[in-house]
Amino acid sequence: MEALTNRRWYSGMRTQEDWWSVWLGLAFFFLGLFSVTGVDLVGWVTYPSKWGGTVPLVKGLNPLGKAYQSLGPMGSLAVTYIIFTIATCIGAASMKWNVKKYLAGWTIIFIITYAVWVAGHHVFLAANITNRAQYGLSYSLSLGGGGSYILALLVGLIIGNFFKKFAAFLSEAAKPEWFIKTAIVFLGVKVGYMAMKAADFVFELAITGAAATIVAYLIFWPGTYLLARKFFKLPRKTAAVLSSGISICGVSAAVATGGAVRAKPLIPVMVSTLIVVYAVIELVILPPLFTATLINEPIVAGASMGMSVKTDGADAAAGAVMDELMRNRKENLDGTKWEEGWITTSAIMTKIWIDMFIGLWAFVLALVWVYKIDRIPGEHVPASEVWHRFPKFVLGYFFTWFAYLGILFLAPDLTDSAKVGAVPVEKGMRKLFFMLTFVSIGIITDFKKLAEAKFGKMVFIYFIALFLFILPVALVVGYIFHHGMTVPTVTP
Repeated sequence: MEALTNRRWYSGMRTQEDWWSVWLGLAFFFLGLFSVTGVDLVGWVTYPSKWGGTVPLVKGLNPLGKAYQSLGPMGSLAVTYIIFTIATCIGAASMKWNVKKYLAGWTIIFIITYAVWVAGHHVFLAANITNRAQYGLSYSLSLGGGGSYILALLVGLIIGNFFKKFAAFLSEAAKPEWFIKTAIVFLGVKVGYMAMKAADFVFELAITGAAATIVAYLIFWPGTYLLARKFFKLPRKTAAVLSSGISICGVSAAVATGGAVRAKPLIPVMVSTLIVVYAVIELVILPPLFTATLINEPIVAGASMGMSVKTDGADAAAGAVMDELMRNRKENLDGTKWEEGWITTSAIMTKIWIDMFIGLWAFVLALVWVYKIDRIPGEHVPASEVWHRFPKFVLGYFFTWFAYLGILFLAPDLTDSAKVGAVPVEKGMRKLFFMLTFVSIGIITDFKKLAEAKFGKMVFIYFIALFLFILPVALVVGYIFHHGMTVPTVTP
């Protein structure tokens, strides 16, 4: 404990992965913020869009910023690689990693990530009911962005379990915790950006969504934790990470909790794998199920979806699919034409409040573990230990979020120009680092080790908690706070 007491408040700022996620995230956040001056410094980032059918592959990869369209697909991809290679190599050198091995592994992982990301946007995987026709399709899997995530995980798992020498070569650069922590800092930009867009939402929807989220998660987490601890006898730290992953916001919450309670690195990886798999299952099952049972409560269905589906991409995709299914069914039933997008909005709005909950819960758990769980009776725990244990990337998340909120409320005339720099960061960079995370998770995941760690038990707990506890509670809470709210109809 003496070593802990003597640590400075700034210890690890130059050498810890946690801090480097903050520095990396804030660096691109500030570059994005330059757009308020009329200069776009981040629009070069390459982002995939749907391709296939009537749309050629070359249309599926382009820079996000209008000022950088002349770069073209390969030019923007090259710029994206060069800039992120320089940035991450500086971090790798500061953290005393083997930079040569990191550079080689990073280059390969970067190429794999973009190849899988583009493949996941093929219209057969990504197109939904609303836009199949424009691509010349009569059927698609309607996975949206979720298809890319599951493909990334599958490719990584194939490498990690069938090409183990190759996986070992890539291991110096396969850093899912660093990538996801950086993505969480970018997530703060997304929350701030969505708040700007939320100014146009119905005020009642925003308030009821916040209230429902708070109530739900005060029930979700302790209930899931009790199930994991008392009935399945999981260790405290494992139960805490699993409970946060199931209850709050999937991969982001699992990683944040893992850092707060100092869980073994394998635990967030295992939970993240479960989250992605179950999110895709929910995306396929829930839209038609809710459409069949909640046609007269569309906003309840949307809010419940937002509380149940644990990844942003899968939630948005599921909301979009359900929006189309419900509007079509309502029109067929009684001729009522609902405006497009409101059901999707209710799902996304709830998810935004959930995203905000990550940092607060990580801080609460850090306090509990320092002062209650890990404390030895009779031993003094310095207050500074809370600071050293608190996940630093959460600070970056809050900083970026509040910065954009500040623009919204203090300088609303800059909102439009701020969005120009926010979109490449919250959309392109955030999702890139999510994709890097899923590829890396697969690369470092060895099924033999997972079996030794009783992964099967966690699969069973996740299933019970999600479908027999989380989903029913989400529906009840969604009904309590959103009952009677309906979708505006199309004006003739």
